[in-house]
Amino acid sequence: MIKRSLVFLMLAGWLLAACAPAAAPGIDRTLQSQPAVEAPAAPAPESNGFAKSGQDFAAPATQDQAAEEQRIVLMNADLSIVVVDPASAMNTITKMANDMGGFVVQSQLTKVQTPNGIEVPQATITVRVPAEKLTTAMDQIKALVRDSHNDILSENVTGQDVTKDYTDLKSQLANLQQAETQLQKIMDSATKTQDVLDVYNQLVQVRQQIDVLQGQINYYDQAARLSAISVTIQAEASIAPLTVGGWQPVGTARNALQALVNSLKFLTNAAIWILIYVVPMLVVIALPIWLVVIIIRALARRNKKSKVVAPEAPK
Repeated sequence: MIKRSLVFLMLAGWLLAACAPAAAPGIDRTLQSQPAVEAPAAPAPESNGFAKSGQDFAAPATQDQAAEEQRIVLMNADLSIVVVDPASAMNTITKMANDMGGFVVQSQLTKVQTPNGIEVPQATITVRVPAEKLTTAMDQIKALVRDSHNDILSENVTGQDVTKDYTDLKSQLANLQQAETQLQKIMDSATKTQDVLDVYNQLVQVRQQIDVLQGQINYYDQAARLSAISVTIQAEASIAPLTVGGWQPVGTARNALQALVNSLKFLTNAAIWILIYVVPMLVVIALPIWLVVIIIRALARRNKKSKVVAPEAPK
């Protein structure tokens, strides 16, 4: 019985040795005796975006989330609204931007003339607010109108992904900074005056390029952190319907009548410009030319008469 057991164990050992994979050529045999925990790590998942069976699905999601957090997107918005008092609305938007930690880029308050000949105020303002508060800021601006259906004339939100440009700028900046460090070491170790001057000129050029790249990176950082909102604010009187003798035409009649009024206004303005500006300018330009022509003709006639009246020379 003991002999049979020994024979069975010997056969089992021989089979296991025969089935074991041979060591790859060129690899140290001692690696085969290392503990299993020191075996090389499994290869990374393929780049097709799908996890293989039996693998953890949390890792790809974490990588995608990290990539999304590093993305640089410039978010901007444009609004055109109608309010009762554009000046008051502009002041409200200015206060809102300051309270959110932003600032006013530019603002302008002007007067425009309605088709009925009435002067009304109109404002334009551009503010920057934190990007995460862009939606909140736009909601507060749209809340200034009385009728959200008719008084919000246009609304546009745009996003520009500058991640690639931002990454390229960062890479170029790192390379230039390394070059600056090397040039500084070379200049410190240089002994000849000419060598020092040559390295110094190169160092100045590299530093100028670094300043330019740093400025572009700072712009992207600020633009990504603060979103721009441009708002055009019109008064309600500027879009009031055309009224003729208490009658308010609608549809095609209103458009045709408005076009007629605009055409007559254009012709009237053109006639005023011609009478007040064009005619006096033509007189100022043509009068000296006319006087010069008269003088030249008078001189020509005098010369002609002198030739006819002149006596013949004695023989």
